[in-house]
Amino acid sequence: MNMNIVILVLCFCLIKLSSTVKYSKSKATQRNLLLIVADDAGFETSVYNNTVCYTPNLDKLAKRSVVFDRAFTSVSSCSPSRSAILTGLPQHQNGMYGLHQQLHHFNTFDNVQSASKILSDAGIHTGIIGKKHVGPETVYPFDFAQTEENNSILQVGRNITHIKLLVRHFLSEAASRPFFLYVAFHDPHRCGHTNPQYGQFCEKFGNGGSGMGIIEDWKPVQYSQDEVVVPYFTPDTPAARQDIAAQYTTISRLDQGIGLVMSELEIAGYLDNTLVIYTSDNGIPFPSGRTNLYEPGMAVPMMISSPVNRAHWGQRSSVLSSTVDILPTVLEWFRVPYPDYYIFKKGRKVVLTGESLMPLLHGSSTFESQYRVKRLSERLHGPSPLADPVCTNGCVYASHNLHEVTMYYPMRVLRQVRYKLIHNLNYHAPFTIDQDFYLSPTFQDILNRTERGEPTQWYKTLREYYHRPEWELFDVSNDTTEVQNLAYNAEFSAIFKRMQRALNVWQNVTDDPWICSPDGVLENAGNYKKKPQCMPLLDKVVNAKIEL
Repeated sequence: MNMNIVILVLCFCLIKLSSTVKYSKSKATQRNLLLIVADDAGFETSVYNNTVCYTPNLDKLAKRSVVFDRAFTSVSSCSPSRSAILTGLPQHQNGMYGLHQQLHHFNTFDNVQSASKILSDAGIHTGIIGKKHVGPETVYPFDFAQTEENNSILQVGRNITHIKLLVRHFLSEAASRPFFLYVAFHDPHRCGHTNPQYGQFCEKFGNGGSGMGIIEDWKPVQYSQDEVVVPYFTPDTPAARQDIAAQYTTISRLDQGIGLVMSELEIAGYLDNTLVIYTSDNGIPFPSGRTNLYEPGMAVPMMISSPVNRAHWGQRSSVLSSTVDILPTVLEWFRVPYPDYYIFKKGRKVVLTGESLMPLLHGSSTFESQYRVKRLSERLHGPSPLADPVCTNGCVYASHNLHEVTMYYPMRVLRQVRYKLIHNLNYHAPFTIDQDFYLSPTFQDILNRTERGEPTQWYKTLREYYHRPEWELFDVSNDTTEVQNLAYNAEFSAIFKRMQRALNVWQNVTDDPWICSPDGVLENAGNYKKKPQCMPLLDKVVNAKIEL
């Protein structure tokens, strides 16, 4: 054989070997992130002490994660919550005031920077599978997108076999490039008002029954109404129990879907270099749940699995954390800085009020809690060695304006370890009820029992649920059901005023347009351009003080 040919063949083999080694090394050391968000999921899993609802895959994920016992959504509504997760900004700051529907055009402000945009600009391959429900596209661009915008939401959000194949497709495209994959299940959201043929929670969709179709990888788990766990905020009635049983079956599909996604990650060789985050957008769609900022609507499950330090797998964290902490966590994992920008041309530079949860995955929860408090205090109050006394052990904030377009019931919340303050800005009006929950068997049963004068088997009356005072202060450590309002109790006036001031500071930092509501109007132009003020609507002094 010609020596030149031999040399060429050897060189070619060496080049191929070199490129293979380089690819393998890159794939083994690159950092990737998988964000899994359930739709209206709560704590129906043994991870959070529910021993009835069978969720082996979530249990398995918990064993390789740090489990957060005090995680909260920043807003209890789908689109606003997803916008907050992806931008790190509360809904009143990012502009997604309500559900992103074409008809009513709720959108995030054009200049806001989201995770997908920031990471794409940094060269990271981005993908979304499932429920998107945010806009505009320019704020939330993804390199790979299979959502309700180009598919049936039932197929990309509930058909776990289809989801599995889409994940496989995305991972094959990622190759050796770092990736950010957002898998947004539509389970266990209600569907009784849109697809009643599939049941209240679409628990029949794909179960093999007549006209239901088949989801190949799903093995439905059925529950009887007698065995379910009825939470304190839900009436213990046959109608509610049947509702919960249907919810459990749909949660089983979510759980099996998560197992399939994790399996695809492992098969593709990415399990050992991918940070996995699991949470829900808001609480479950039952009374005091979704659209409320009581604990059932605000508290969410959260688990984060880091491949870096396995010594902390299976541990639990009691540190107060929020869904607006997810973006800072994502950026720290990829070592990508948060960009400097302005939402409005003459506004202040955007400041994140969330904090990365990465240190909690690898360090002392006590130390990191104090560290997080100090960092947040510096952003809210300026450089200071001490945090605000009201938040010494941590604080989370929440903000809600609308769900559906007719559901205007704005609320602002400060929640610390012991106390929780809720400001109901539209307290003159009754609390509003969203469509799918209104038509649910649980709520219809409450309505019918109330109308007939029968016991509702509920912890509240309908009148109490509809009509709320302007301020609600609860000692959530001792009053876990939030029924003893301390806001107008003189004994708690000191903590009430301190929490009001702290909430007002956060509203200032996040440019809350509702900061003067409900008793005043914000004047920040003309003579008040340099010193904005709350101008009173009534003949009384407005407590809010603006220091911009």
